[in-house]
Amino acid sequence: MKKTMHVTWLGEQRYVARNETGQQLIIDNSELKLGVSPMESLLAALATCTAYDVVEVMKKRKTPLSHYRIEVEGERAEEHPRRYTTITVRHIASGAGVTADSLSKAAHLSHEKYCSVAASLNSEVLVEATLEQGAVSA
Repeated sequence: MKKTMHVTWLGEQRYVARNETGQQLIIDNSELKLGVSPMESLLAALATCTAYDVVEVMKKRKTPLSHYRIEVEGERAEEHPRRYTTITVRHIASGAGVTADSLSKAAHLSHEKYCSVAASLNSEVLVEATLEQGAVSA
């Protein structure tokens, strides 16, 4: 299956990316940011991709999540192209019957089998998933 994004320069270092059906994302690396940077969008893509999987796995296992948040942090190399060398994905979740073990298994399935963003990242990137259980605040 082919996916297409159309990216249009808006001036400075600001771009709008649109998919085939018109949804858009502002990617912005200018001084006055109106969107996220390209590297931040990569972290967000990884986090949301794994989130889709974890939510579905937990629902199928009859332990749906009542609260769920992902915190993702990337460590970048000092030298150009300043790629991510390590990405840490922290899953913070709670719900009736949700255990650290069940959340760990769901996250592992996502990171190792289902998440296409994780699979698309260069194999030299170390992706570490950490887990945290507890109440989620906004």
